[in-house]
Amino acid sequence: MELFEQEKGPEIEQDAPLAWRMRPRNLGEFEGQRHLLAHGKPLRSAIEEDRISSFIFYGPPGTGKTALASLIAERTGAAFIPMNAVTAGVGEIRKAVGEAGETKKRQQKRTILFVDEIHRFNKVQQDALLPDLEKGKIILIGASTENPFFALIPALRSRSRILEFKPLLEEELMRIARRAMEDPDRGFGRIRIRISDEALKHIVSMSDGDARKALNSLETGVLTTPPVDGVIDFSLPVAEEAVQKKALQYDRDGDAHYDTASAFIKSMRGSDPDAAVYYLARMIEGGEDPRFIARRVVICASEDVGNAAPMALLVAEAALRAVERIGMPEARILLAQAVTYIATAPKSNASYLAVEQALSDVRSAETLTIPDFLRDSHYDGAGSLGRGKGYRYPHDYPGHFVSQDYLSAEKHYYEPTDQGYEQAIRKRMQEWKKKKEEKR
Repeated sequence: MELFEQEKGPEIEQDAPLAWRMRPRNLGEFEGQRHLLAHGKPLRSAIEEDRISSFIFYGPPGTGKTALASLIAERTGAAFIPMNAVTAGVGEIRKAVGEAGETKKRQQKRTILFVDEIHRFNKVQQDALLPDLEKGKIILIGASTENPFFALIPALRSRSRILEFKPLLEEELMRIARRAMEDPDRGFGRIRIRISDEALKHIVSMSDGDARKALNSLETGVLTTPPVDGVIDFSLPVAEEAVQKKALQYDRDGDAHYDTASAFIKSMRGSDPDAAVYYLARMIEGGEDPRFIARRVVICASEDVGNAAPMALLVAEAALRAVERIGMPEARILLAQAVTYIATAPKSNASYLAVEQALSDVRSAETLTIPDFLRDSHYDGAGSLGRGKGYRYPHDYPGHFVSQDYLSAEKHYYEPTDQGYEQAIRKRMQEWKKKKEEKR
């Protein structure tokens, strides 16, 4: 039979919280972690072939670490001893190992010792696990929200396979929530509930990939909403109250996305740091990809600030790189610094206008001939063609400038403004222009 069909789930405790009652009964109901549980993946293969070794499940809350440990024990027929590292001590560890030995002797069954929040164990407690792991008396499955490479001793890590759990995707959370609404035995399937798509989407999107948080919010909304004519109307305001967070009208691929991004860019361009930070906050709270925001900041730094404040581009580019490396929520601080810097910087779009005009000429006007003295002269025979002849090396002249015509026609694209550093650029260009005119 198919693996998913063979498995039986835990008994239902009707007075338990919804998140506990809706624990997956088999791997078919388990949502998420496809990088571990898809066919052919290491953990899936280990379960199917009953080759379970010790594991450390590492990842954020509500991603299925405890549920999967329980399913593994049921699927493999192993005894299951749960333990929380916050309250357990060395004595509890010794007792669990003793029970595992008795189970092995009497029932010929292995024992899985599940330690939740294993990163809370100190070095002595972690050391206490090592001899029995080494001898195979227990199989350890530890769950941790902290990076085990920092939280666990090397000896314990070397005896376990570390598997990282990812936050659940919205579509996975949606399936969990709908299952809870429809299940007549464990969920709310026997209750008449009218839940709007907006309410369900809000609960899912505000759960940050945490199934427990989604189910707790769902349960809160159902239990705190009195029925009208026998029907619970689970609306968006109910969902907002359940998660204690307002539903932000922001869609990452619709009008709100484009309108907010547009207002954000125009506020930076318009030198209004308060408006720019407000729209930044709206995008962050709406779940916008921080890399998308950072890229817009980089573009604005060049298009709208340009050479009036050349440091703006460096600040924006540094923010983009830092956002990619650090991620949210700390990335909001980096973005805010770059946004306020650019919003308050002197503005110039002279560079942008220059390249647009040059592109227009390249596309539609006559193609200008490159003067011979500027052409490549580094190959045999170039001299006989006059390549490079007459070129004057600017660094050999006072001020590192010498007047020569780099274009075969009179063209002016870059017109620096009197803003910020472009004042100095403008003055320098005027001096060069004067020298050219004197030469003529």
